[in-house]
Amino acid sequence: IFCGIHPYRWLHRNYQQVLALLFAVEEINRDPHLLPNISLGFHLYNTYHSDEKTLESSLRWLSGQDQPIPNYRVTSALSVQMGTILDLYRFPQISYGPFDAILSDKIQFPSLYQMAPKDTSLHQGVVHLMVYFEWNWIGLVVSDDMRGEKFLWEIRGEMVKKGVCVSFTEKIPVSERTQMESHKTFMPRIMTSSGKVIVVHGDTDSLMILRHSQVPIFQIEKVWIATSHWDITMRPLYSQGFAFHGALTFSYLTREIPGFKTFLKTVTPTKYPHDALLRGFWLSAFRCPNQPEYLEQELCSPNASLDTLPLGSFDMTMSGFSYTIYNTVYAVAWALHEISRRKSEKRSMVNEEYLVPYSWQLHSFLKKTQFTNNAGDQVFVDENRSSEAQYAIMNYVFFPNETDALVKVGQFLPKAQFSQDFAICEDAIVWGWWDAKVPSAVCSESCCPGFKKTPLEGQPTCCFDCSPCPEGEISSQKDVEHCTKCPEDEYPNKQREHCLPKVVTFLNVKESLGMTLAFMAVFFSLLTALVLGVFVKFQDTPIVKANNRTLSYTLLISLIFCFLCSLLFIGHPTTTTCLLQQTVFAVVFTMAVSSVLAKTIIVVLAFKGIRPGSRIRMFMDPRMSVYVVLICSGLQVIFCGIWLGTYPPFPEADTQSQYGHIILKCNEGSAFAFYCVLGYMALLALGSFSVAFLARNLPDTFNEAKFITFSMLVFCSVWITFLPTYQSTKGKAMVAVEIFSILASSAVLLGCIFIPKCYVILLKPERNTQRQIRNQ
Repeated sequence: IFCGIHPYRWLHRNYQQVLALLFAVEEINRDPHLLPNISLGFHLYNTYHSDEKTLESSLRWLSGQDQPIPNYRVTSALSVQMGTILDLYRFPQISYGPFDAILSDKIQFPSLYQMAPKDTSLHQGVVHLMVYFEWNWIGLVVSDDMRGEKFLWEIRGEMVKKGVCVSFTEKIPVSERTQMESHKTFMPRIMTSSGKVIVVHGDTDSLMILRHSQVPIFQIEKVWIATSHWDITMRPLYSQGFAFHGALTFSYLTREIPGFKTFLKTVTPTKYPHDALLRGFWLSAFRCPNQPEYLEQELCSPNASLDTLPLGSFDMTMSGFSYTIYNTVYAVAWALHEISRRKSEKRSMVNEEYLVPYSWQLHSFLKKTQFTNNAGDQVFVDENRSSEAQYAIMNYVFFPNETDALVKVGQFLPKAQFSQDFAICEDAIVWGWWDAKVPSAVCSESCCPGFKKTPLEGQPTCCFDCSPCPEGEISSQKDVEHCTKCPEDEYPNKQREHCLPKVVTFLNVKESLGMTLAFMAVFFSLLTALVLGVFVKFQDTPIVKANNRTLSYTLLISLIFCFLCSLLFIGHPTTTTCLLQQTVFAVVFTMAVSSVLAKTIIVVLAFKGIRPGSRIRMFMDPRMSVYVVLICSGLQVIFCGIWLGTYPPFPEADTQSQYGHIILKCNEGSAFAFYCVLGYMALLALGSFSVAFLARNLPDTFNEAKFITFSMLVFCSVWITFLPTYQSTKGKAMVAVEIFSILASSAVLLGCIFIPKCYVILLKPERNTQRQIRNQ
C-alpha cells in the first residue's frame, strides 16, 4: 500500500493510506456487531513505484518466505501482474487505485474487484472548466499507457464538441529507465510551448518525471489542470525546483469519516512501537537524525503530531485513495461476516478455525457485498453498481514562506441536473505569481462584435483572423463565424455591432424643402389664375382676341392644374395619391402642350397663303383647335387608362436605396407605361417646338410665334435634363426633382406666352387698340 521511488526516498503523503487501513481495521475490531469474536490483521508490502517490486511483494506474500518462489521477476502494470499471479491461487484482489476499464474484464481478471468510483466523466469536467474560462488552446500531458491513451481519446472528442483545440500533446514514458533519459528535456519542452493551460493526466507513479524535470529558472505563465489520479502536492518545494503554484486539480469528492482526523492526531511511534514502517516514516517526515535511540528517548520532536506537518508531507484530510481503502477493508469485513453468519447457522462451531474461510470462498460473497459506511455513503463491490465519481476542484497555493495548501474552489457532479453539475468560485482562485486575473489561453484573440472569424489555412479552428462584417451585416457577439443581416426595417451602426431602426423618410410638407415646393406650386397656380382673370376681364381687347381666346383659357386652366398637381407628390404616399400623381400630371400637361401645339398651328396657318375653297382652310375654323386639344389629350387619357388597368402605381417602402432610411415613395408600377406617357408628351412638345421654330419669323403683331418657340425650347430643355437627374437621385430628392421639373416647365409656358401679353394689357393699354394693330 505504501509507495516510494526506492527504499531510501519517501513520499510521505502516501502514508495516509496505511493509516486509513489501520484506522478501518481498528474500528472494525472494536465493533461488537461486525465480525464478533474475530479480529482482523494485515500485512503491508511496499511497491517502491516499481512493477518488479510489486510482483516480488506478491510472490513473497504467497510463499510466506523471504526468498520468493518462483525466483524470477517480470514487468507489467501493478494491478495486472498482481491480479494475474493471485488468480492462479484464486486469491481475490481488491484494487483501490484509479478505476480502469481494462481490469473490469472478468474473463481475464475473474478474481479482481475495483472499489474506486468510475472516472467516465472526468474528461467532461475538465473540458467544462476550459469552456467556463473561455480557454481554447490547451496542452495535454498524459502517461504513455492504455489509461493515458483512453483519456486522451475521450478528452479530445469532448474538446472538439466544445470548440477547444489541442496546442500540443506530450506522452510521459512509464518506464523508469526512459524517464531518467528524458527528464532533462521534458519539462523545458512543455514550458516553452504556446499553450498556457496544460492538462496533466496520470497517476503519481507515472508522473514522477514531473517531480525532477529541469525547468527554466524564470517564471512562465502556465496554468496546470491535474486530474484526480495525481497528487500534485508531491513535488519538491519551490526552493528545490518548480512548484505548481496556482494549479487546479480534480480530486475525489468524499465525505469525512467520523473520527479519522482525531485518530491521525494520536498516531505516534510510541503508540505503535512494533511498526517499523511508521518509525521510518517519522524519522523522514520530521527530519530526525537516522538513529533509533532518538526515537526511543522521544528526543526527536517530542511534541510532534501529524497535523503539524506541511501539506507536501502529510494531509489531515482523507484523500480519495484513503477513502477507497477504508471502504475496501469494510467490504472484506462484511464479506467475512456474511460467511461466518451462514456457517454458524448451518452447524455449531467445533472450533474457531472452522470459521476461517478459504480464499476462493470469498468471491461469491464479495461481489454481492453492499453496505452503508460511517460517512453515510452507499458502497457496492459490484463494479456494475458502483457510483460515478464526483469531483472537488482544488486550487494548489504555494506561499512565500514555503508552506502550501489545497483550497476548494468548485465542484463537478456528473449526474446532477443541468446547470447544477458544475460550480466554481472564480474569485477564490489564485492563478500564479504573475497576475490575479484569469489568464488567457487562446490561439487567437477573440473577434470583437462587428467582426467575424476568418479561418487560417492549415491551422486548427481555434486559430483565425478577424475581418469586419460586410456592408449591411452585423455581429453582436464575440467570435462569430458568420455575420447576420439586419431586418429590412433596420440598418447596422457604424461599428456593425447591432441594428438600428431605419428613419422613415418622404417629402414632407412640414420640411423646408417640401414647404418651399408647396409654396411655389400654390404661388404659381394663383399667379396663373390671376392671369386668367386678366384675360377674362380684357377678353374683348385685340391682344386677347388675336391669339384665340379659347386656347388661351384652356392653356391657362391646364397650367393651373399643372402647378397644383405637384402637390400630389408632397406628403405621405398613399394608394390614392400614387394613382393620381403620374396620371393627373400626364393628362394636364398633355392638355397644356396640345394647347400650345394648336396655337402654333393656327399662327402658321394664319400667315400661309391659302386659296379660297382649299381644304386646308377648314383648319382655320376655331373649333378645329378644340379638336386638336381633345384628340391629343384623349390619347393620353387612353394611355393612362391602360396603365392603371394593367400595372398601376402603388406605394412602397424602399429600404435599400438610402443607407439608414426607409423611403416611402410611389412605385410607377409599369416602367414601360411611365416612359410611354413621358414619351408621348415629349413628342407633342417636340412637334410644338418644330412648328413654332418654322414660324418664328412670321410677321406676328405680338410675336407669339417667337414666344412659343422660346418657351418650348426651355420646356424641352427642362425635361431632357430631368431624365438623367431623375434616374441618378434617390429618396425624396427624386420626388423633388420631378416637382421642380413640373413647376419650371409650367412657369416657362406661363412666363413666355402670357406675361408679355399681360404687360401690354395692364401697363401699355395704348398698344392694345385696333388702330395700333393696323398701324403695325
